[in-house]
Amino acid sequence: MTRALAPGFCFLLMLAAARTAPAGDWPEMRGPSQDGHAQAAGLPLHWSETNNVKWKTAIPFRGWSTPVVMGGQVWLTTATPEGHDFYALCLDAANGGISVNKKLFHADAPEPLGNNVNCYATPSPVIEPGRVYVHFGSYGTACLDTATAAVLWQRNDLPCRHYRGPSSSPVLFGDFLILTLDGVDLQYTVALDKGTGRTVWKTNRSVAFNDEDVQDPMVRLGDRRKAHSTPIIVTNAGQPLLLSAGAKACYAYDPRDGRELWKVRYPDWSAAPRPLFDRGVAYFVSGLRLAELIAVKADGQGDVTDTHVAWQRGTRIGKYSSPILVDGLLYTAAEQSFLTCLDAGTGEVVWTDRIGGNYEASPIYADGRLYFFNTQGLTTVLKPGRSCDILATNTLDSGLMASPSVAGKSFYLRTKTHLYRIEDSAPQSKAGKPD
Repeated sequence: MTRALAPGFCFLLMLAAARTAPAGDWPEMRGPSQDGHAQAAGLPLHWSETNNVKWKTAIPFRGWSTPVVMGGQVWLTTATPEGHDFYALCLDAANGGISVNKKLFHADAPEPLGNNVNCYATPSPVIEPGRVYVHFGSYGTACLDTATAAVLWQRNDLPCRHYRGPSSSPVLFGDFLILTLDGVDLQYTVALDKGTGRTVWKTNRSVAFNDEDVQDPMVRLGDRRKAHSTPIIVTNAGQPLLLSAGAKACYAYDPRDGRELWKVRYPDWSAAPRPLFDRGVAYFVSGLRLAELIAVKADGQGDVTDTHVAWQRGTRIGKYSSPILVDGLLYTAAEQSFLTCLDAGTGEVVWTDRIGGNYEASPIYADGRLYFFNTQGLTTVLKPGRSCDILATNTLDSGLMASPSVAGKSFYLRTKTHLYRIEDSAPQSKAGKPD
C-alpha cells in the first residue's frame, strides 16, 4: 500500500462538505446522503408514457450510469455497445435538450462483457459546483468543467481487468476522488487529487484469494476475485470510514490515507449493492453466489469476522439493487420479483411479498414513500411499514438498469433507451392525489 496524508485536513469538515448539496441537487449515485433518501416533497405518485412526463430524451448508445443533477444540468455517461468509444453527456434540466455530447476515451480492443447485465458505461458520475467527474473503470477517468465541458484532467493508466465490465462509481471526499477497481487481476482502492488527477494513495485488497475453495464448475475463476460495489463514506465515533464491499471480504478504510481499519471475510464475490450505515452498524451484501445481507458493528480493528458480525441473512436478498433503510426497517428487492422487509436490528424477516419483475436499479425513499423500479418498466410505490402496502404502480415503455435521481419535485429516470423527467403536472394534496 502507498499513501500520503494531505496536511491540514479536518475530516469532519471534509465529510460535511461531501454530504452537503444545494437543495434540488442529486450529486452522485443514491443522492447526497448516499443511501437513496431524497429530501423532497411533492413528487409524483402516478405516471405513464402519457401522464406527468415533463420531457423524454433519447440517449445515444448504452449506459446504466445514474444521472447527476446540479445547477440546471443533468450529466450522465454512455458508451458504444461494443465498448470502443466513451462519452459524457449533459442535458438541460428544464427541457431535456442535449447540450454536451463529448467523446472522452477510445479502446481498440475492449474486453468482452461476457453477460447481458453490464455495459461499458455503468459507473455513475459525481458532480460538485463547477466540476463533474466521469469514470469508465480502467478505460478512463476525467474531470470536466461544467460551464465549458473542457477536460481539466484525465487518466487512463489505472489498470484493472474488469472481465464483465466496469461498475463501481467514484466518490468524493474533501480534495480526493476515490475509485474502486476490483478486477480478476488487480483489486484496489485509489484516491486521486480531484484538482490534478494525480494519485495520492492506493490500497490493495488484503483478503487471501484461495480459488480452490470453490468447487462449483459453473463459476469461472475470474468471477471469484471481482466486485462491482460503490463504497460509502460515513462518520463513526468521530472517525471517517470508507465502507467498501469486495470479493471475499468487506472493508472499512480511513479515506484520509487509505489505511485498512477492519475487514469481514465471506465466501462470496461480485458484490454489487452499495453498503448502508446507521447507528454504528454497516450493512453489506456479500455478492452473487450467497447474496447474504451482513450487519457489521463498525468499531472494530483488524479481522473482525468472528467478533463484529451482528447478524446475516441470505433469503431473498437483492444481488444487484441496493437495499434501503427507513425507520429501522431494511427493504431489499431481489431478482425473482420478491421484496423483503427486515428488522435492521435483528435481521429477522418482517414480511416478504412478490411485486413483480427483476431489480437492478436501487430504490428511492422520498416524501414518505418507497419507490422500486424494475427492469421491465414497472415502478411500485409503497408505504413504509410492517406490511406490504402498495400505493401505486406506474409503467414506462422500457425498464431501469440505472438507479434513479431526484431533484426538486422531479424524478430523473434513465431507462434502457431514454432519460425522463417525471413531474406532477397538477398540484398535489398531501395524500398524493390532485386537489
